[in-house]
Amino acid sequence: MNKARPKGLAPKPPLSAREGPFYAALDLGTNSCRMLIATPKGGHFQIVDAFSKSVRLGLELERTGSLSNAGITRTVQALHVCAKKLKLKGVVAKRLVATEACRRATNGEKFMLRIRAETGLKLEIIAPSEEARLAVVGCAPLVSPQARQVLVVDIGGGSTELVWIDLSGVNPENKTKAMMELSPGNGTKGLKTPLGARVVDWISVPLGVATLMQRYSDVGDDSARFALMAWYFEELLEDFAPYIEGSTRAMMDGLQVIGTSGTITTVGAMHLGLKRYDRTLVDGMAMGAEDVNRVVENFLRLGPAGRREEPGIGRDRAQLIMSGSAILQTILRIWPTRHIRVADRGLREGMLYSMMNADGAFERQS
Repeated sequence: MNKARPKGLAPKPPLSAREGPFYAALDLGTNSCRMLIATPKGGHFQIVDAFSKSVRLGLELERTGSLSNAGITRTVQALHVCAKKLKLKGVVAKRLVATEACRRATNGEKFMLRIRAETGLKLEIIAPSEEARLAVVGCAPLVSPQARQVLVVDIGGGSTELVWIDLSGVNPENKTKAMMELSPGNGTKGLKTPLGARVVDWISVPLGVATLMQRYSDVGDDSARFALMAWYFEELLEDFAPYIEGSTRAMMDGLQVIGTSGTITTVGAMHLGLKRYDRTLVDGMAMGAEDVNRVVENFLRLGPAGRREEPGIGRDRAQLIMSGSAILQTILRIWPTRHIRVADRGLREGMLYSMMNADGAFERQS
């Protein structure tokens, strides 16, 4: 099998070449705390350090409306590690964000103050629109030159962002750049980027793999719980313009769906039959809707106990894979497409691209 390097990421350099400048992006989500440190190279970037820890910050959020003490403790411990890495690298620019769990929690702002006091890190709680924009920028290198319509799907722990972009007026060679042009000022419905990408609509559904799982945790039957999760997620799409308009010929013409999340990469890895996850095989791969359906049907056959023992899923994700699969399968049923492009990238990559682009780091290398 050809282990192609993920598009948009340059080869990892030898230690002697990692001289910087270094940029850092940290994403504190409902389930995980993840950080990348990278340096611009050849119009892309090279990752020189990475951190990822399951902190389950929003584990009780759906039930209590607040972040639990245990989740806060786990998260602060993880952020201490991040703070040490940032200090060691001496980054020239960084962006540290928190998303849905901290947006929704009654103690979210108070938690930001505690993080700053105990770790020295200043995190910002970003708006859903900014989260959606960063997902688009991070996934932009995977857009096909032939794509006329693009649906970017980011399934998080506490929310799911969908962004529909019309690229029909953009030259094929400029489509990636046009998506990367999205900024806080032009990432809203109806507005165009300078190269002609138009945001048809976007939505942040306040349901992700953790919160959707928690909502139906009292349903004993596995299949019934899965059906209820899919039904409820679709109910919350009713204000999304592409959902209202339905799968019209114009909308579906040249549609490319790009999906980013642990759910989607896990489904991709299972489709490939991987027992051990390999990013170089998963990032950028394509799956048909029928491929996704087969994997999800296998998840249901395995049942909760079987999923926990399946090495391709892993114990940490076994609890969450069915809620994520319900979201993914619902999206592909509503908007049938020949394939979905799997992205093992997202907010952190979007932040890195945005910072480096704003700093002129790519132009200095050209």
